[in-house]
Amino acid sequence: MNLNATIFFQMLVFFVLGWVSMKFIWPPLTKAIEERRQKIADGLAAADKGKADLAQAQARIGLIEANAKTEVQTRLAEVEKQSTVLLEQARKEAEAERARIVEQARQDALQEAQRVREALRNDVAALAVKGAEQILKREIDAKAHADLLNQLKAQL
Repeated sequence: MNLNATIFFQMLVFFVLGWVSMKFIWPPLTKAIEERRQKIADGLAAADKGKADLAQAQARIGLIEANAKTEVQTRLAEVEKQSTVLLEQARKEAEAERARIVEQARQDALQEAQRVREALRNDVAALAVKGAEQILKREIDAKAHADLLNQLKAQL
């Protein structure tokens, strides 16, 4: 075998193998590599977008929390104000009720004192008549007795 022919056939086989590789093997391989690169790039873009969305969501959560705290503080202040107003109103109502009860008790006491005075006048008048009767040792008639008691009541 000739060395030149061997080298020539080896070169021919090499170029045929290169041409077959370039025509049938290399395009699907580059296509698969390009698809894989595109999937990786899409995944990285989605991850970056997810990070950005997460940051936005956290910022919105912070804003919502701040608004909620402000709202809670505002409502708490309103409730405290309302409770203060209601407490003041209840205190005023209690004071009015106390004044009414004290006035009613005062009126009841005055009526009781008046009733006791009347009873005392009646008792004093009866005692005075009994005493006068004993002094005079005689009985006064009923009409005169009633007139005398009425005069005595008026004087007392």
